[in-house]
Formats: sequence, C-alpha cells, structure tokens
Amino acid sequence: MFIDDAYAHLLTLCHAGAGKSYPNPNVAAAIYSAEGKLMADGFHNRKESFDHAEVVAIKKAGALAMGATIVISLEPCAHTGTTPPCTQAIIDAGITRVVYAVNDPNPIASGGAKILADAGVKVEFQHSDELEFAQRAWLRKERTGRPLMIWKVATTLDSKVAASDGTSQWISGPESREDVQALRAESDAILIGTNTALVDNPHLVPRGHTERPVRIVCGEQTVPPTHKVFDDEARTITVKSKSIPELMGVLRDEKFNQVLVEAGPTLGSALMATGNIDEIIIYQAPKLLGAGKEFVSHLGISTLADHIELELISAQAMGGDIKSHYRIVKGR
Repeated sequence: MFIDDAYAHLLTLCHAGAGKSYPNPNVAAAIYSAEGKLMADGFHNRKESFDHAEVVAIKKAGALAMGATIVISLEPCAHTGTTPPCTQAIIDAGITRVVYAVNDPNPIASGGAKILADAGVKVEFQHSDELEFAQRAWLRKERTGRPLMIWKVATTLDSKVAASDGTSQWISGPESREDVQALRAESDAILIGTNTALVDNPHLVPRGHTERPVRIVCGEQTVPPTHKVFDDEARTITVKSKSIPELMGVLRDEKFNQVLVEAGPTLGSALMATGNIDEIIIYQAPKLLGAGKEFVSHLGISTLADHIELELISAQAMGGDIKSHYRIVKGR
C-alpha cells in the first residue's frame, strides 16, 4: 500500500515535469520516513535547475534524508553528465532504501541500482506501467533516437477538419480547445506545415501556461515573418523542405522528447505513412459536414491487410466532444 500511494504521488509529479525536462526525462522522486511519512519530493525541471529529481528531493529533505527511503520513477543515474551521478547523492545523503519503477535504458546512465546495492543501500525494483507511460516520450527517444510523435486532430463525426470552403474554426468545442493548451504545454515542440501556418495563422504558445515549446514550421511555401508563429514569445525553427527524413533529422538533432503534431492532412499523413507517428489524439465534435477536407489523406495503402491498426489508450467526454487517445500498434 505504501508503494502504491508513493507511485500515485510520483505520477502527479511526472505529469508536472512533462514539457519542463527536455532533453532529460521527466523523473519524479519522493523521500519517506521509516514510518512512511512523506518528507520531501521533487521533479526534474530543467528550466529552473539542472538538478535531477533525486537531488531536488534530497536538498528539500536535508538531514531528514538520513536513514530514509527514496521512491523514484526511474532508476537513478550512475554517470557524470551535466550533474554528478544521483547514485552518489543518495549515498552521501545517508538514504538506506531505494525503490524505483522503471529501468534506465541508457547504456551510459544505467547501472545505478547495482552501484547503490554495492554501497550497502537496499534497492528494490517494482515496475509501474503507469509511470513508464508517463515517461514514455524520453524512453522512446532513448530506444529509437527520435522523439515521441503525437498527432493532434480536431474533426467532425465524418472525419472532416475543414468545410468545402476551407473554414475550420472552430470544429471542436471550448473544453477541447482548452485541453489542447495543456497538451501543448506538456510537449517540447509543436509541429505544423506551412499551409497550416498560412491558413490558420496559429500562435502555438500554450494559453494559461508558462511553458514555451519550440515551434516548428515545415514546408516549401513562404510564410510571412509577420505571422504569429514568428513572434518572440517562443523559439521557431523553419524546415524549408517537404522531406520527412530531413525533418526527422532536425527533430533528432534537437533531442526533443515529445513533439505535438498539429499539422494538416498532407504533413500528418506523410508522417503517418513513413512510420513517424506514434500516437493520435482525436477531438471529435458532434458535427457533420458531408463534404470537405478529411484529416487523413493518402497513406499508400491499397488493400485491407495493409491497414494501420490503432489501440485505444483512453476516451473521455470533453464537453460535447469525445477525446480519443490511440497508440499505433501496426503499420509503423
């Protein structure tokens, strides 16, 4: 029960760290007394400090860390990078028990559990699917070399993202649009095509949040420098190309953990067809158009056997809309 409650607390902290830790993982840590009382906690917020979550919590706990238990969402790092290894900080603090939820796949940083155990610290690995999911963006980047790519779509019930005359604002309701602001704030970058930039003139800065994800505009059309996406409220990268490999190369070089794709059918479908979309979040409004632009275009599929299969992660009512979150499980 103690670990269940601790993991639930870490899950909240991991969500708080999403969009703040790039290029590092959104790790969370909490320190408990021998009686199971929470004494200190923290998450990695690189926008404020280079300190990892373990160090944030240890500094808060001070002398109370001596003889305590630290519960961590990811195996403590065992290497010196921008900061010294967290394993040494745990040992120096006198913490006697470490419980962690996800193994570190990084071959340089991993091995922390063994180092701690060799130093006489009691180490327990208790896997958590929920905490692995919360840190999935960084984990995917570590395993594949590219960021987690989430395609966000607002569509009618008949899969239209714009009417025949090109009008598209607003298909989804205010609750969905507010939810998108939180989704943007959890992302390291937001990607659109030049056509979206020209037609919608989006700002892409999350309203009501302090996070400023990088804005990426991809395509060959010229977008005037007076458009909102080029103001000074956030950094903007322009990829003057239709090449998906060139775009993905930029995303890899930037070391983003999570990229939110708010592109239209052309760029979104090109990313999907090349296996570069990992998840889709669809805000489906209770509207019908019958004609207009559909959210997905040609994927190079001509037979049913070659379909792209999705797995439903979650679904919830969002005002009058339905928000559905899917994972791509076949066709990547």
